[in-house]
Amino acid sequence: MDNNELLERFYERFGGRDHAPRLFFAPGRVNLIGEHTDYNGGFVFPCALQYGTYLVIRPSGSDILRMASLNFDYSCEINTASISEKQSDFWVNYPLGVLDQFLQSGCPIPGMDMLFAGDIPNNAGLSSSASIEMVTAYAMTALFQFTQFSMMDLVKLSQRAENQFVGVNCGIMDQFAVGMGQKDHALFLNCQTLEYKAVPFLLRDFSLIIGNTNKKRGLADSKYNERVVECQLAVTYLDTTMHLSKLGDISYMQFYKIQDQIPDEIIRKRARHVISENQRVLNAVSSLLKGDLAQFGALMNASHESLRDNYEVTGFELDTLVEAALKINGVIGARMTGAGFGGCTVNLVRNNAVEEFIKKTSEGYERKTGILPTFYHAVISDGVREILADWS
Repeated sequence: MDNNELLERFYERFGGRDHAPRLFFAPGRVNLIGEHTDYNGGFVFPCALQYGTYLVIRPSGSDILRMASLNFDYSCEINTASISEKQSDFWVNYPLGVLDQFLQSGCPIPGMDMLFAGDIPNNAGLSSSASIEMVTAYAMTALFQFTQFSMMDLVKLSQRAENQFVGVNCGIMDQFAVGMGQKDHALFLNCQTLEYKAVPFLLRDFSLIIGNTNKKRGLADSKYNERVVECQLAVTYLDTTMHLSKLGDISYMQFYKIQDQIPDEIIRKRARHVISENQRVLNAVSSLLKGDLAQFGALMNASHESLRDNYEVTGFELDTLVEAALKINGVIGARMTGAGFGGCTVNLVRNNAVEEFIKKTSEGYERKTGILPTFYHAVISDGVREILADWS
């Protein structure tokens, strides 16, 4: 996005051309493998993207908080005394939830003018919500010298905002990837201990292509929270045989031996996905460290099959897009990414096959669904940061 255009739109909205704002950016993320494992205390393997959320911001010298977006019509103007009041189901609840967390931590929040602009596709499952949260959190620390917060503190704060204020029981992966992302690296994260390792992702002759089903998806009112409850129930059944607090505590071989402790086949399938997906993440990291992209792609394919058959979060559109992709010579891996129920796929495609992949996958998908998909070339990028804009 053009910095000067952002500045002009800010002034058009808020005036005050004699007081320049500051510019911040937080990326979106794509999870390469390890889906629905984060809130189960398991392993994930996300990376930050070049797409993200820009925030043009300045203190207003008043007790009025003004928020607007170039992506949505809704804007708000509220007194800072009302920050902790949820605004129906609008996008402003994501930054408001973050500001509320700062207030709960004893940090005063003055009036501000805030203009958000993003190039992450809406409702695509690339974590536009975590991007908004993290850019807000990081901007607060920079503007008001909240130096007591580390980046990991901001990650946890933003997750709490989504859990408690917005009402989505997300794990920590999205905010973590947005905050801790590193260029040309994916992040191998243990969601229970928060230990992580940046693993080089050297694509060489391949490209990461994101395919958007363009089916609208709503995370808060989807079956996401239902899956969280089902996994908690699986833990309750398994805990009678071996002590565990989350599904991430048990290996696949251990689960194989005691899975019959779960009497409900649906709940058993949910647990089977999470625990086998954990093992796939470990195998995927090992494959990358050996430079074996073919094995990594095969693990992506197995991940999608489990999400479809055991976790049942894919749906017709995502399955159709993956099936169409895997028919193309040069595609070695394709899977849904994100919460599911619509959203995006991530595909590992040989560079010389990208054009054919986009053309034929689009045709096959549109023929079956009546929807035209959108494709994005993913570049693995750094995490949240300030952009030192030359407002010229």
